[in-house]
Amino acid sequence: MTSVFHRAPRAKLPVAVAGEGIEIIDSKGRRYIDACGGAAVSCLGHGNQRVIDAIKKQAQQLPYAHTSFFTTDVAEALADRLVESAPDGLGHVYFTSGGSEAIEAALKLARQYFVEKGEGQRRHFIARRQSYHGNTLGALAIGGNAWRREPFLPILIEAHHVSPCFAYREQRADETDAAFAQRLADELEHKIIELGGDTVAAFVAETVVGATAGAVPPVREYFKKIRAVCDKYGVLLILDEIMSGMGRTGYLYACEEDGITPDLLTIAKGLGAGYQPIGATLVSDDIYNTIVRGSGFFQHGHTYIGHATACAGALEVQRVIEEDGLLHNVQARGEQLRALLRAHYAQHPHVGDIRGRGLFVGVELVADRTLKKPFDPAFNLHARIKREAMKHGLMVYPMGGTVDGVSGDHILLAPPFICTATQIDTIGARLVDAIHDALASMNT
Repeated sequence: MTSVFHRAPRAKLPVAVAGEGIEIIDSKGRRYIDACGGAAVSCLGHGNQRVIDAIKKQAQQLPYAHTSFFTTDVAEALADRLVESAPDGLGHVYFTSGGSEAIEAALKLARQYFVEKGEGQRRHFIARRQSYHGNTLGALAIGGNAWRREPFLPILIEAHHVSPCFAYREQRADETDAAFAQRLADELEHKIIELGGDTVAAFVAETVVGATAGAVPPVREYFKKIRAVCDKYGVLLILDEIMSGMGRTGYLYACEEDGITPDLLTIAKGLGAGYQPIGATLVSDDIYNTIVRGSGFFQHGHTYIGHATACAGALEVQRVIEEDGLLHNVQARGEQLRALLRAHYAQHPHVGDIRGRGLFVGVELVADRTLKKPFDPAFNLHARIKREAMKHGLMVYPMGGTVDGVSGDHILLAPPFICTATQIDTIGARLVDAIHDALASMNT
């Protein structure tokens, strides 16, 4: 019996006692390659001494100062660094303790921005089906995963959803990428018109869809077309890069690859690499200046925002990524991993799609490759693969409900940025074994 209320209380979990590079070690001495970074968090692996030393130094100097009284040099330095690397126009950083908080801050900033502009009628938020933006009530309301939302629907704020840019599932066989992107942009425009063009506050989207669909990248020009629709109706664009940002796709900000600037951009996970809890919302100059010149006060806040020790850890994480040239490694190792898996599964009847950007890789399993038919959810295939992977000393991030929140299985891979070519080969080999054993177990 444990006193901890675990997220799956009936599960018997191994006890992690140490981390070394890309591995986690349990209390029995077993080593597991962390091929998912926990949940796309541990981008520098485990035990990075530079980050540990930075945290220790800050904790000895000043671990915490409440942001209603003080700012700190380390918070200012981290914000400056994030802004210097961000797309033009994102000039300010609001710190949080994690991803869900960052989304909540973005939603409230969007609403307050319009109130301060005298456009208080803008109250609607539009997101996409099969999206995931966090588990607080506001973030859950915006999210488009039916299974996660269903138990809490009576207490969620109203939100609206349009189709995702999920090429494997949504793009027609006779449809070019450009036509697909245009169709989705038109759908967003029609939804805005349906709700009332001057009543919509923001459109929210993951730049690369993470947990609920499995590293789904947008087709080319999609976000440029979405940006144009938002601009036409004065709607803010909120990009969620909590999983896909901070180098995960091979770019510090994933939207760099798409050539656009959102009005609000949320980050977390890889920002602090798991060494301390931290997240942030990057804010456009226009939104910031509107509030500063208006009420001068953002009606929001949490106790641990701008936590000095967390900022010190995150600042050193960003320095390591730059100084060690890890973004180049992310791109190279990501291409290697996808190529390895595509070669192995080129004719496999139950591997439908292998996708992603950088070291953000999704593998979708199907019962029928030709028809893209998902497995019966009763098989719980994604969970079987997780169990088999652990037996092989491999951590992966599986999820069910890939197609509609109920059906569909995928595996998400998000290895640390420090992976070598040899380690990527090992990850691929162990995953192949785990998928084989999981599929075999359904026939016994």
